[in-house]
Amino acid sequence: MTRTPALAALLASALAFAAHAQQGPTDPQIAQIVVTANQVDIDAGKLAEKKAHGKDVRQFGKQMVTDHSAVNKSAVALVTKLHVKPEPSDTSASLKKGGDENLAKLRKLKGKDFDKAYVDHEVEYHQAVIDAVDKTLIPSAKNEELKALLVKVRPAFEAHLEHAKHLQMELGQ
Repeated sequence: MTRTPALAALLASALAFAAHAQQGPTDPQIAQIVVTANQVDIDAGKLAEKKAHGKDVRQFGKQMVTDHSAVNKSAVALVTKLHVKPEPSDTSASLKKGGDENLAKLRKLKGKDFDKAYVDHEVEYHQAVIDAVDKTLIPSAKNEELKALLVKVRPAFEAHLEHAKHLQMELGQ
């Protein structure tokens, strides 16, 4: 399976943070990373709802929109409560850029080619996000409520990864 440039950028950013774990992202940066990562998947899910060839892929896209919108709602409510203003970072910028590049690629595809590309990206993206949550975001979070939110939503990301892998197998990849 080939890695997309967006995913490579995400992984590079996560590894750079891991290498500087004592500095890591700040809580405001983590907040922005969380919101951006979820928005990237919401945007891709909305496109899948419209363009996917297979019913299961369309349904998965819809689930991504629903689930990641709920996570963003929780994240925004928490940072509002904590009076934390999300702060852009290289990682959130990389996520946004990668998400935009993925959407541009997906918009050019149709039918089963769209389904394959969307599902492949979802597998790689969710794995990369889980790795970033485990290796960078949770260890770097200073606020216990922010850390608790990351821990709480992690199983959903794991479930999304497993669902995407299942779809990948069904599509014969």
